[in-house]
Formats: sequence, C-alpha cells, structure tokens
Amino acid sequence: MKFVEELVVEEFLPTFRSMLAEALRERGLTQSEVADHLGISQSAVSKYVHGEVERNDRLLGDRRLRELVERLAEGLASGEMSRVQALVEAEVFVRRLERGGVLAQLHEESMPGLAEYGDDRFAIHDPESTVRAAEEVLASLRRGVRILENTDDFPDLVPAVGSNLVECLPDADGIEDVAAVPGRILDLEGTTAIPADPEFGVSEHVASVLLAARAGGSDARAALNVRYGSDIVETLTEAGYTAVEFDAEADLEPAIADALAESPDADVLYQTGGFGVEPIVYVLAVDGPTAARVVREL
Repeated sequence: MKFVEELVVEEFLPTFRSMLAEALRERGLTQSEVADHLGISQSAVSKYVHGEVERNDRLLGDRRLRELVERLAEGLASGEMSRVQALVEAEVFVRRLERGGVLAQLHEESMPGLAEYGDDRFAIHDPESTVRAAEEVLASLRRGVRILENTDDFPDLVPAVGSNLVECLPDADGIEDVAAVPGRILDLEGTTAIPADPEFGVSEHVASVLLAARAGGSDARAALNVRYGSDIVETLTEAGYTAVEFDAEADLEPAIADALAESPDADVLYQTGGFGVEPIVYVLAVDGPTAARVVREL
C-alpha cells in the first residue's frame, strides 16, 4: 500500500526544494536566506545546491514545475511574493499533480489497481469519490459471498443457471456500475463454488434485474437469485418479506415495473418460468451481506 503523500515526501519535496534552492542562489541569495525561505537548515540547502540529494527525473522534466519554480524564485527574491503566498501556490500545484500530473502517474505505477478507475482515481482523496464507493461495494460483496460460502445448504438453492450476488454503486445507471461474482456462483457437488473475487460489469442477468427494480422505484442496492419453489416464496413471505411475481416472458424492465407498481415495498421478486426460461426467485436488499443473510434464513 503506497500513499500519494509518501510520493510527495519522497519524490516531490527533494526535487522541488533543490530546484527552488538553485533558482534562489542563482538570483544572488545567500544560503542563509534560502534556508529561511524554504524553512530548512543551511546544511540542507548546501546539499540541495551541490546535488547531494536524489531527484526525480520526471519531475525535473515537468514544464509546469519548472515554470512554478522560476515564478516562486523571482517573487521571493524580489520581495514581491511572501513566503505564505509561495507556500499556497506550491500546495495548489501539488494537488494538481496528485489529480492528474506526474504524482498521479507515479502513484498509479506504485498501486496498479488504481488504473481501472480511469479519471476517477484522481479523486482518491474525495470521501464521495467513485474509487471509495466502488471499493466499499466490492468489500461488501466479499462479506456477502463469505456468508454464502459458510451456509451449508446454500448449494441446494442454486438454480441450474447458477446464482449470483450483485451490488451496485449508489447512482448506478448501467451494468458496469454493478459488481458481481464473475462466472456466477455454482453448486459443485454440494459445495458453494465461487470462481473469483467480485468485479464490476461481469453480471448481465441478475444485474439487469436489480437495475430494473431500481428503475421501478426500489431503493435496493443488492440482489441474489436462487431457484424458484412455491415453498421458498411461502417461507420468505412467512418471514415477513413482501414477494411479487413478474412475467418472465415480457420485457424485463416494464415487467418488473408493473410488479412493483402493485407492491412498491417488495423485497422479493420471482417469476415462474416460460419458454426456455428457468423459474427464479430474486431477493432484493440494501447490500450484499443483507441479501445473503436473508437467503441463509431459508
């Protein structure tokens, strides 16, 4: 685990300070004056100026950083810029580098998993960012999957097409915003088989049911499908859940919308099959672990 702040300390600060120390010395400032401006010791300035500090070549070659150093050096040397103003400009620049510049690139290289989030990886410091929300969904699904793995009789509930546990982002509007188990959850000779860790965009059917339910007014964030049986629907109903049937042979979204129009608070959807369509029960829930616990009660 590598924090971007570590890169600021290890890569940016030595490079930036050495460049600024050189630029200030070139403008006639003494080592003592440079030390005061940078807030470091004279011995540290000496190391910077004499090349005794390792610098990052990619930062050295960054045009925007060179321009910033020249602007700060000129302002500080002439007295037209205060140290506080110089600090503020440097801080703003660092934030920019973290969000899409060299520091972001270095961070991605040290943490390759960030690359899959595209431009959203630059918002890693934002508590509302997609990166954080996505990782929370994946962690939630992993907890749900563990519940299913530790439920002895769950394989008996897996339909022929396989089960899947899915959970979506808060503002999901497509399958790519829904995480699930790749390849579905299977009954392997009485054992719950989980092919791989949850990922986004790997479920088409169960994810589509969840998205259709949300489009129909449900606030569910997760869904889990199991085999259909009138006894299963009855057991869920007796446990206090609201079950509603939809037409398996009709278009999915309008069919589920029609069903939810009759029972807006439904947390169990089911269809009894059709031509080439296996009957299935779908449990809706606020998150993956909750859906898994509902099924565990069966």
